[in-house]
Amino acid sequence: MRKNLLLIIFIWLSSTTTLFATELQLSLNLPQQSGEYHNPYVAVWIENSKGKSVRTLVLWREGSKWLKDIRRWWRKVGRKDETLVDAITSATRAAGSYQLTFQALDDDKNPLASGNYILHLEVVRENGGRAIIKQKFTLNGTSQTFTLAPNPEVAKSIFTIKE
Repeated sequence: MRKNLLLIIFIWLSSTTTLFATELQLSLNLPQQSGEYHNPYVAVWIENSKGKSVRTLVLWREGSKWLKDIRRWWRKVGRKDETLVDAITSATRAAGSYQLTFQALDDDKNPLASGNYILHLEVVRENGGRAIIKQKFTLNGTSQTFTLAPNPEVAKSIFTIKE
């Protein structure tokens, strides 16, 4: 009986690992632009210390024609994995503040290992500007907060790791 109970507890704990996974939060602020305005295409992804993409968090787009304009993300991830592109895509968003929360999992839903990573945020606007923001971070059991430098395409944004 005791062995069965221990087995049940072990199986339950194994199946709930994502409940206890590290949480990633991005407070993303897209500024209002003057003149002719198109909602930006946005990609947010994580690369490991070797520069390999481990997770695409956000892909906001309107049709596939302009996907290649999100150049860095397209070269690293998009052109290689059409299934992933279809799975994570959502519509472009207007200027404003967006609170985004993710579990620290890879694209296969496995927890990210402790170590060094880079958050990439790429914003591209039709007939407009382009911005790439990179933020190095370490998963090491410590909660951290980073302020991402603003630019014409991305207003002050905050990246938080809750461990």
